[in-house]
Amino acid sequence: MDTQAKLEKIVRILDSKKAEDIQVIGITNLTIIADYFVIATGTSTTQVKSLADEIDFQLGQQGVEARGIEGIRNANWIVLDYSDIVVHVFYRDTREEYQLERLWADGEQVDISGWLIDESGEQA
Repeated sequence: MDTQAKLEKIVRILDSKKAEDIQVIGITNLTIIADYFVIATGTSTTQVKSLADEIDFQLGQQGVEARGIEGIRNANWIVLDYSDIVVHVFYRDTREEYQLERLWADGEQVDISGWLIDESGEQA
C-alpha cells in the first residue's frame, strides 16, 4: 500500500469512527521523522483507544504493520508510527495542551474533504 492510499485509509477510518477535527499535515520538507502527521481527537479515552485500535486492525488486515504504538495504557495521546505516516490520536484536553498543529504550522495542510463522509452519510 503506497503512502497516499494509506493516508486516505487512515482518514476514512477515523472519520467512520466519529473522530473529531481530523487534520493531515505534510512534513516531508521539515523533518525526516515522516512524510505526514495525521492528528485527530476522541471525545473520551475509550474512544481514543478505539480509534487507534481500529487503525491498527484495519491496516494490519492490509498487511501494514505499525513500527510502534505508544500511549495505549492511559489513552490520552496514542501515537501509531507507520514510518511515512505518524498518527496522533488525542483526548480533547491533551490535544489542546500540546497543540501539535501550532508546532508544525510550517507544514503543508492537506485537503482531506474528499475523503470524509458528509452529514447526509454520503462520501464527499
